[in-house]
Amino acid sequence: MSWFSSFLTSSIGKKLIMSLTGLFLIIFLVVHLIGNLQLLMDDGGRQFNLYAKFMTTNPVIQITSYGLYFFILLHAIQGILLWLKNKAAKGSSYAVNNTRATNTVAGFAKNMGWLGTIILVFLLIHMYQFWLQMKLGYVEMATYEGEQVKNLYLPVKEVFSNIGFVIFYILSMVVIAFHLWHGFQSSFQTLGLNHKKYTPFIQGLGKAYAILIPLGFALIPILFFLKYSSVAQ
Repeated sequence: MSWFSSFLTSSIGKKLIMSLTGLFLIIFLVVHLIGNLQLLMDDGGRQFNLYAKFMTTNPVIQITSYGLYFFILLHAIQGILLWLKNKAAKGSSYAVNNTRATNTVAGFAKNMGWLGTIILVFLLIHMYQFWLQMKLGYVEMATYEGEQVKNLYLPVKEVFSNIGFVIFYILSMVVIAFHLWHGFQSSFQTLGLNHKKYTPFIQGLGKAYAILIPLGFALIPILFFLKYSSVAQ
């Protein structure tokens, strides 16, 4: 197994891990957005709270969530290590070089370390504001048809009624969009999935994904603020 561990700790192995974990997180973001869009239903949070209970009590999803936390951490650590290594090497990027890459993509690649660091800070704050509050029991209960569930809609409402947090979340989504703009294409490229027939489709899909997914997440705090903030009232 020494060859396997040596491969994983090599530059190519690290890039492979970044690509595979990145693709996993790309899929997760779609599922996460679909769930979070239930916050916009005009039912006082009922559907979202029931969805959240299912997601936090289903054993299969719970096991998957631990894998998710691991992949996020692994993706972040590998990204930082590659960034530092490439920075020391003066000019190399962590993605496999592609002579057909656009100047825009190349520019994103050079700043992936900074973008990733900002995203990591955002994730820590995001987890503290919602996930940790839920785990520590600092969330009120709601009752639906005799069943008690944690009212996770309330902390979302509280956070997104604050213009400072709304701006912070919107700016974080912009950073994530830049990160995805390069990361989506780079993941397929690093895995060697390049072909003149389907590479343009992957590039187009990556650009659409990098715009639409962060936009969907950004709409949630905006609409919450317009609905619940004292300024809006």
